Formats: sequence, structure tokens, C-alpha cells
Amino acid sequence: MALGREIEDLLAIEVFAVMEDAALRELLFGADTRLLRAGDMLFRRGETADGGYLLTKGSIAVEAGEPGRPADHIVHPIALLGESAMIATTKRPATACAREPSTVLRIPRSLFHRVLEAHPQTALWVRQFFQERLKDFVEKLKFNP
Repeated sequence: MALGREIEDLLAIEVFAVMEDAALRELLFGADTRLLRAGDMLFRRGETADGGYLLTKGSIAVEAGEPGRPADHIVHPIALLGESAMIATTKRPATACAREPSTVLRIPRSLFHRVLEAHPQTALWVRQFFQERLKDFVEKLKFNP
């Protein structure tokens, strides 16, 4: 995939859309491409999460319940799995398995933090993005107890 196309893919994701081009390029250069076959596990529920995955090709079944049950959700490109894991240590809340040959870009938390440290304006915008998201979440809780 060409770098221009990869940048476009990142821009389709809200958290990346607020970032500067130079920061996005650093993320892409540092990210690992992972090719999955149908049936390959991307991650399992309960595992310690060390970053996010940008799905660029294929589809991923996400199962929050017990193994063997139908998938709770099927994720198609362009999608980010594990957004919060790019920010903080967390456990995977679900199992993710490739339904077909798929391609993901692994964005480790350490890489995401390095990019934010190197690009203070991007760090500010990302912080504001998450503040707004949290504020919206809290507002929804007020009206849906």
C-alpha cells in the first residue's frame, strides 16, 4: 500500500484525523504490518493490551462472550481495534479473530506515546479529542441512567 493511501486510511479514524501529517507518517513508519489468515487470532479476551490495530483489509470477528458463540460484531476496513490500549495499559475486553485473509497495522502504545512526545501540537489535539469524547460519554450517562 502506498504511503498516501495509508495516510488516508488513518485519517478515516477520528483520533488520527486530529493529528499532524508528520505525526501520522511517524506512526506509519513505526507500525508493524501483520498479515492474518482466516481463523488467525489477533488477540484474546483478558490479554494485556499493548496497543491498537488498524484493520486495512479483510474482516475481524469480535467476540466479547464465551468462545464458540457467534461473533458480537464483525469489523470491516477501515477500523481501529484497541484505541484505548494506545493510551493506557488495559486488558482486551474481547477476542478478535480474522474471518478471512486480513491485514492490520499494529500501533504499539510505546510508538503512539513517542509520536505524541515528538509532536506537542498533536498531543494537545489528541488530549482535547479524548476530553470531548469523555465529556460526551458522561452527558449520555446523565440522560440514560
